[in-house]
Amino acid sequence: MPFDCYLPSQKHCVCYFWVALFIAITFPLTSALAMADDQPIMAFDVAWNDHYISQGRNNLANGGIVWGVASVAQDNLVAFAITGRATQVHYIEWNAGLEYTLQLHDEVDLSLGYQRVECYGAERTSDNEFFSSLTYNGIRWLVPTINYTFATEAAGYFVEISLHSPWDINERLTLTPYLVHGVDFQYSSEQHNGANHVQFGLEALYQLIANLTVSAQLSRTIALEDIKLQARTENHQGSLDTTYTGVHIGWTF
Repeated sequence: MPFDCYLPSQKHCVCYFWVALFIAITFPLTSALAMADDQPIMAFDVAWNDHYISQGRNNLANGGIVWGVASVAQDNLVAFAITGRATQVHYIEWNAGLEYTLQLHDEVDLSLGYQRVECYGAERTSDNEFFSSLTYNGIRWLVPTINYTFATEAAGYFVEISLHSPWDINERLTLTPYLVHGVDFQYSSEQHNGANHVQFGLEALYQLIANLTVSAQLSRTIALEDIKLQARTENHQGSLDTTYTGVHIGWTF
C-alpha cells in the first residue's frame, strides 16, 4: 500500500485533533500549576531510529521511524503527546497521556500512567494503555526497574525487567549499558504466555548546554519463545533478532 493512503486533509485533521487534545490536557494543567511555587517544565524531544522496535519486534517492513515529543511537567505529574512517522513505509502513530510518580521511599519510585494510542498504517488500530514502573535508585551505578503495561484492546499485559548502569565519563558525557528481559501475557501474541525477548545495548548521553542534550543508542534484541511461536504461526522467514541504532535530541525550558 502506498504511503499516502488517505487524503492530506485527513492527515491534517488527525494532526489537529491530537494537537487539540494535548492543549486540552496541558492548558488547564499549566494554568493551575503556574500558580504553584515551582514553575512547570516544558520539554521537546526529537528522535530517529533506523528500526521501530517494541516488545522485541520489528514493527515496520522497511526503514525506521522519526519521533516528536512534547511534554509539560510539574513536580510529579507529566502530560505528554507523541507522534511518530515511518521513513520508508506508510505508518503514523499518535500517543497522548499522563504519568504520575510517587516516591515510596528515598530510594524507590513508583510511576503510574495512561496513554491513548492511535496508529495509521496498512491497518487502522487504536488502544488504551495503562502502565506503571517501579525503580530502585539506591545504587548509583546499577538501577533495576520493572515496567508493566496493560492494553485494553489486546486484553493482555507486558512486563519488562531491566538493569541500567550509568557511568559519568565526565561532567557532560554519560555512558549507560543496559539489559532488558521482556515477558508477554497476550499483549503482543495470543498464542503464548511467557518469555518474549532479551535486549541489551549501550546509551551515550552528552549535555551540550544546561537545557539541551543529545544521545545515541546501539541495541541488540534477541527473540525468545513468544516471538518464535508467533513467527512460526505467521510463516515468517528470516532472522528474528535485530540490531538497531538511534539518535535523540532533548530540549527543556
